Order: sequence, then structure tokens, then C-alpha cells
Amino acid sequence: MKNNRQIWIFGLLATLAIIIVPVIVFIPKASASTDDPWENVPQKAIHTSHADIIQGPFETGSDVTIACLKCHQDAAFQIMATSHWTWESPPTTVPWREGTVTIGKKNQINNFCIGTQGNQQKCTTCHIGYGWEDANFDFQNPENVDCLACHADMNLYAKSDYGYVAEGVDLLAAAQSVRNPTRDNCGACHFDGGGGNGVKHGDLNEHLYNPDSNLDYHMGELDFQCIDCHVADDHQILGRLMADNYIIPDNQQVTCTNCHSINLHKDERINAHTQTVACQTCHIPSIGVDDPTKVYWDWSTAGQDQPEDHLTYLKIKGSFVYESNFAPAYAWFNGNLEYRYLLGDKIDPSVPTMIDLPAGDISDPKAKIFPFKIHIAQQPYDTVNNYLLQPLTAREDGFWTTFDWPSALQLGSDITGLDFSGQFDFAETWMYWPVTHMVRPSEEALSCDHCHGPEGRMDWEQLGYYGDPITWGGRSNINR
Repeated sequence: MKNNRQIWIFGLLATLAIIIVPVIVFIPKASASTDDPWENVPQKAIHTSHADIIQGPFETGSDVTIACLKCHQDAAFQIMATSHWTWESPPTTVPWREGTVTIGKKNQINNFCIGTQGNQQKCTTCHIGYGWEDANFDFQNPENVDCLACHADMNLYAKSDYGYVAEGVDLLAAAQSVRNPTRDNCGACHFDGGGGNGVKHGDLNEHLYNPDSNLDYHMGELDFQCIDCHVADDHQILGRLMADNYIIPDNQQVTCTNCHSINLHKDERINAHTQTVACQTCHIPSIGVDDPTKVYWDWSTAGQDQPEDHLTYLKIKGSFVYESNFAPAYAWFNGNLEYRYLLGDKIDPSVPTMIDLPAGDISDPKAKIFPFKIHIAQQPYDTVNNYLLQPLTAREDGFWTTFDWPSALQLGSDITGLDFSGQFDFAETWMYWPVTHMVRPSEEALSCDHCHGPEGRMDWEQLGYYGDPITWGGRSNINR
């Protein structure tokens, strides 16, 4: 009897171990649960070669998608639930509007190419779908999803107007090349956002296809792909663009502490900064590195017959200023926006209009000093209604063909639903773009002298301090 009881107890313990151990092993890890960042880097399964699986021929991109869906039945429907597909944020409330609004490239404007509505011919070249020609595009049709944009070898695949496959692409070869997304896939749109290489983001340009470690330590030294940080779950990719949202939940953002401990420095004086200063502030000391980035765009000069140079002037777009290797601007940032200009919002043309404005200040415990690229533009507005206008640019009857501002603004207003008085001028606007890429090796990070002292780069009073906190004390003194 005793032996039977022991055998029974032993069997029970073994059964419990079989149940509990896998639960412990596979339970999700908390952010930065270890000082070893490699334990938080996702392990990706080796992708199965499709060279012998995919059979053609294919006449259209949608034909490839249909073939993909035979095995990946849920993939297109997962894609259609993402902002990569909708180009629109989830509905949200903002203090200055009644009801809910959405924000995104689909329905709002920026101060680069201004807006997509009516301009889909060129804008949707970077959409992960086929055939978004106008407002009648079917966002519910899975066959419109472009699987190849994110998964094909970009040496074999390219997109063209309205997101259709570029002429001359061998669709069978492209389909057989599919793999996990690489920097080539992501960079095809994100490195060239805003109309060209390095235009929009001061921390993203085509040098990141094959960077050296001094440009970006993670991508250069460690050969990180974008999806190592921007991890995906059912095609929902971690990290949402600030300019196309208003409130972004913490669990939907990419942060350094997803992998790194917040107190990883050997010098405790540096660790003391991490509650106030974002990692990026010290580890991304300059932007516009290797390729210049656009900092000023004047649409008011577009249409003039001037000598053209893509860095200074184009007739279809106006005048530009680019800068290289310059310090970011710094502001308090808690991950959300204080304001995002919505189509139809009234402006005061005597002062700059903030298209987006980071939320946070020195009294906000969630806010940290964060680096930004600020892009300044002169863009059209209605002088009677006092709101910004979206011109029609890309179509055959748009500004890029006619160079007729009144016509382009009327056509754009007809599409967006805004009233156009016929009277217009150009107003100054600002956009803030967070700087999070091109992380330098630790030996190239900012040192004390870069921020503190008479030659420091920080405007301490503008940030809300009495003066340099090394003399006047930190934010805790301000918040008493």
C-alpha cells in the first residue's frame, strides 16, 4: 500500500511538472525583465523557401495574393485590420472637436506633399494594396492586398501608380522569392517618405539598407532588420507613427526598454538621467547623417520657371532647404500628442500652425526630453475661411500639370469637402518628427559637455528649468 501511495504521489508530481514547466517557460516576458537585451530580441522562425511551392503564371498582383491565401487564409484579413492598410487611426476623441475622429494619411494633411485625397496616383505607390485610385477603393476585398510589398525580394519587385505592380516585373519570380521582411522591404517606402530619400525623417534614409556601425549600431554592427524591433503579431506591427495618431497606448509603441534595462549604465550619474532623458536624446546626437534631410518646404514658389535642383527647387513642389549632420530639436514628450491639425481646423496665419505638437512638459512624470526633427513649410490656406487647403496635385488636371493654384485648390476642396472661397495665400506650418533610428555606438553618445555648460545644446529655460539643472537642480525642484 505504501509503495502504491508513493507511486501515485510521484505520478501526480510528474504530471504537474509536465503542465507547469511549459507555462513558466513560455509565459510572456515583461519589458526589460533582464539586463541581457538579447533575451528580449524575438527569435524568428526560419522562413520556408517558396521557390518550389509557388507555381504561375500570374497576370496581376492580385493573382499572387489569391495563391498566397490558399495556404495563409487569414493573412489578408489580418492586414486589413492594420493602419498600414487603412492609413487611418482608430476612432478617437480630441478636446477641440465633437464626436470621434480618425487621423492618418487617408483623410488628414501634413506639410510635405500635403494630402492623399485625389492624389492617389502617386501617394498610393507606397500603399500595401493594389488599385487605390479614388474613394471607391474596396478596403474589404482581400484580393486587393499586396503580399509582395513586404515579403518579396525588392530586387525583383516594385510598385507603380495607384499601387499596381510596376511594368516589367516578373510576378512568378517575385512570388517565389518571398521571405521574412527585410530593411529593403520597409525602406522602399519609409526611407523615401515625403517624396524622396531622407526627405521626411531625419533618422531614415537609404544608407540604412547597408549601414556601417557608426551610422546605426543595431542595423550596422548587429544586422538588425526592422522587424527585430517592430515585431508583428498577426501582422499588427509594433510602433505607430506619432503624426498619424493622437493617443498611442504604451503597449503599441517600440521603446528601448523593450529590450534594455533602464538602469544599464555602469555610471550611476548616467542612470540618474533615464527618468528624465530619453535614450534617443543621448544616443542619436545628430540627424541628416550621410544623406541630408529636408527642413523647409515653400510651396508658394511652385509653378515658377526657375533652375531646378531636387535639393533646392522643383517647379512642381517649390523651394526647399536641406540640412546634414545637425543636432535635433528637444522637447518634452510622453508618447502622445497635445494637438494634431485636423482638416478644417481654423488657423491664425500670423503665427505658425502646429500640424502636430508633442504632449508633455516638465511637470509630467511620464514625459522625457526627446529629440525631434522639425519640418517647417509654407502651404496654402483659405484667407476667408482661415483653414489649410489640400490641393489636387498628381492627376492630369492637378497642379503638377496645370501649375494653376486656384484650379488645384478648388479641385482638392471638392474632393475633401471643404469650402474654398477662391481666396488663398500661404501660411507657415510646423511638424514634429520623433528621432528614434540611427543609434550610434556608446562611445559616440552625448557626453556631459554636450548638454551642460555655456556651450550646451539644450535650451533649459525653454524646457521649463530655471537654468542649467547641473547648477539649478533637476525637475523635482521645479515640481515642488
